Amino acid sequence: MVFSSPLFLGLFLPVLLVAYLMVPQARRNFVLLAGSLFFYAWGEPRAIVVMLALIGVNHVVAQGIAAAHGRGDAARARRLLALGLALDLGALAVLKYLSFLIVNLNRLPGVAIPDPAIPLPIGISFYVFQILSYLIDVHRRETRTAGSLSEFALYVSLFPQLIAGPIVRYTTIRDEMKDRRWIPDNVFSGLQRFASGLAKKVLLADTFALVADTVFKSPAAEIPCAFAWIGVAAYALQIFYDFSGYSDMAIGLGRVFNFHFLENFDHPYCATSIREFWRRWHISLSTWFRDYLYIPLGGNRVSFARTCLNQAIVFFLCGLWHGADWNFVVWGLLHGLGLSAERLLLRSKRLAALRIPPILGNLYVWLFVLVGWVFFRSPSLDYALAFLKVMFAGNASHTFFSFWPALGFYHHGLLVAGAIGLVLCYPALPVRVARLERRPAGAALSLAVFLVAYAFAMTSHYSPFIYFRF
Repeated sequence: MVFSSPLFLGLFLPVLLVAYLMVPQARRNFVLLAGSLFFYAWGEPRAIVVMLALIGVNHVVAQGIAAAHGRGDAARARRLLALGLALDLGALAVLKYLSFLIVNLNRLPGVAIPDPAIPLPIGISFYVFQILSYLIDVHRRETRTAGSLSEFALYVSLFPQLIAGPIVRYTTIRDEMKDRRWIPDNVFSGLQRFASGLAKKVLLADTFALVADTVFKSPAAEIPCAFAWIGVAAYALQIFYDFSGYSDMAIGLGRVFNFHFLENFDHPYCATSIREFWRRWHISLSTWFRDYLYIPLGGNRVSFARTCLNQAIVFFLCGLWHGADWNFVVWGLLHGLGLSAERLLLRSKRLAALRIPPILGNLYVWLFVLVGWVFFRSPSLDYALAFLKVMFAGNASHTFFSFWPALGFYHHGLLVAGAIGLVLCYPALPVRVARLERRPAGAALSLAVFLVAYAFAMTSHYSPFIYFRF
C-alpha cells in the first residue's frame, strides 16, 4: 500500500482517521500501531514477522543496556549493544545482501553456491537504521528507553515514514509519542504538506519517469547523445520529486497525528558543492552516517589521508545501503571521491580564496550529480559505462530527430512539468508558496492541487516510489 494509491487515499487513511478520533486519547497510540502494522502487512504479510521479531529483540536489548548502565556495569552495556548491532546488521545482511554475495562468489572458478533468493522485506533498510540509532542513543545515554513494548513498536512501525523514511530518531519524537491531542493547526498544515507531496509524485515525478524510463530501457549504444542527457536529466528530476514527494507526504501525515519529523530535503539541486549537496539531499540518511559512522571513525579530526579514507568507507556503505549491486557501490564511491577532491582543493589557500560564481558551482554540481545518477539508474555497470560514453563521446549512428518520436516526448504536460520542475528545484518559488499557504488563498490552492493530484492518482497507471526497493 502506498500513499498515492486509490486504496490508501480512498479507504485506509479516511478509516484510520475516523477510528483515531473515535477512541479516547489514551488509546490512540494503539489505533496508530494497529493501523501501521496493517499498512505494512497489506503488501508484505510475511515480512511483518521479521519486523516484529526485530522489534521484540531490540526492545529487550535496549532495556538491558539501560539496566546495565543503571548498575554501573558499562562492560555489560557494551556487550549488549554489540549483540543488538550484530543481530540487526546480520538480519539486514542476510535478507538484503546474501544473494549479492553469492552471485559474486559464484564468479570464482569452481564455486557454485545455490542462491536462496530471499525476498527483500520492503523498507527494511529504513527501519533497521532507526532501530540501530535507538540502541546507540540508549547506550550513549542520549535518550531513555521506550516506556513499553507497544511504544517502541509504534516508533519503529509508524506508517507515515515506515517504508521510505525519513529516518526518524527516537529522540526526535520521544515526547510526542505520548501526546495524542488533535490539534487543528497541525492537521491543516499536515494535509497541505501531504497534498504538495502527492502532487510532486503523480504530476511531476511520474511524468519525468516517462522520459527517463524510455531512454534507459533503450540499448545504450543506440541512444543519441542529446537524448542521453535528456534522459538522465529527467531521471534527476524524477528521483528528486519522487523521494521528496514521499518525504513531504510522510512529514505531513506525521503532523496530522501530532508528530514533527525533521526535514529530509533542502533544495539539493541549488547546491554549489558536493559537500553542500549532501547537506541538502536525504538529510536523515546523511546525518545518520555522519553521527553513527563518520564521527566515530574520527571524522575530519584526523589526518587528511585518514579523513579521505573515512569518507570512502562512509560512501561505500551509503552506496551499498541503497542496493545490493555494484552500480550503487560505484555511485557511493564517486560521491566520496568528489568530497575528498573538494577537500584537497580547499587545502590550497589560493584555491580556497577564489570566489567562484555560484552559477558555475551549481553547474559543476549538476554535472557531477548527473554522472552519478547514470550509475544509480542503469540496470548494470556495463550499461552505465556505455551510457556515459554516449553522453561524452557522442553517437554518430542516430540523429537527434530520428529518436524524437520513439521517446514519446509529446506526452501531455511533459514540457510544462519540465519547466515547473526546473524552477521548483530552487528555493525562491517554494518560499513564496509557503508564505501563501498560511493565508486563506493557500487553503484553496492546496485543495485544488490535491484534487488534481487525486484525480491523476485515481486514473493513471500505478507507479511505486523509487526508494521502496531500498
